[in-house]
Amino acid sequence: MIVTLTPNPSVDRTIEVDALHRGAVLRAKATRVDPGGKGVNVSRALAANRRETTAVLPAGGWEGDQLAALLAPLQVPVVLVPVAGSVRANVSVVEPDGTVTKLNEPGPRLSAEEVEAVTAATVKAAADAEWLACTGSLPPGAPIDLYARVVERLGSASVKVAIDSSGAPLVAALEAGPDLIKPNREELAEATGRQLLTVGDVVEAAEELRSRGVGAVLASLGADGAVLVDATGATFGSATVERPRSAVGAGDSMLAGFLAGGGSGPGALAEALAWGAAAASLPGSIMPTPDDLDHGAVTLADRIDPDRPLKERS
Repeated sequence: MIVTLTPNPSVDRTIEVDALHRGAVLRAKATRVDPGGKGVNVSRALAANRRETTAVLPAGGWEGDQLAALLAPLQVPVVLVPVAGSVRANVSVVEPDGTVTKLNEPGPRLSAEEVEAVTAATVKAAADAEWLACTGSLPPGAPIDLYARVVERLGSASVKVAIDSSGAPLVAALEAGPDLIKPNREELAEATGRQLLTVGDVVEAAEELRSRGVGAVLASLGADGAVLVDATGATFGSATVERPRSAVGAGDSMLAGFLAGGGSGPGALAEALAWGAAAASLPGSIMPTPDDLDHGAVTLADRIDPDRPLKERS
């Protein structure tokens, strides 16, 4: 069982256009609406691949009802924590080369009582789970160290914890000693204050975070691939995407694949890359099924080339 916590879920509308021109009237080529939020996407990917999962999330307003309705046919078990404010609605504009422009709302402001209700529901749902993935941004009103508090509240529970967030919430979570964090290139650079121009820079930044109590770092690098750094060393891998459609949710699918693949080691990294590449090949934030996975497109390097440059955009 893999439990996910999404404290700031969303209803996500994805619009495909030929090109994004600021200030112009654009005609959409296609559009779709999906349930959103990092943890929601992780659970969607797991459910699509017949892995046991439960998603914990606050839900309020009309958008909260819509989010629950969107999740129901996807067979994602959810623990909905009622809140007064409405779930946010986000918009992603996707261009033919896979470039994504996102407009994310802040989300509802949670009261102290609502934050406690979300925390308690998460701890209860994760009590007998193998992994708990705490993911995404925090809504207004939530304490910056929410994820660290959840880890502390788990106490002696045997569940392992993965964190996929950014900025202050990610940095605060480091002190709780999570088993895994999954930053992208920008998030890793922000957390360490380093400029990441090469694969070697990524490995050094990941090792810095491991020295602060993190068990393993899975750094997603977009088209450049991913780096896993743990107690055994560093592994670099990449996956070919023949026709990118949308990067929305690809990182979340990568995390889902890593956890489904055992949550450690090169085998899990290979699974993560296959799931992430498959998601990037699909429109909107559709999560891949087993039929979408192409493990033959994945390559794990025999050794790390520290001087390998990263593309300007990850």
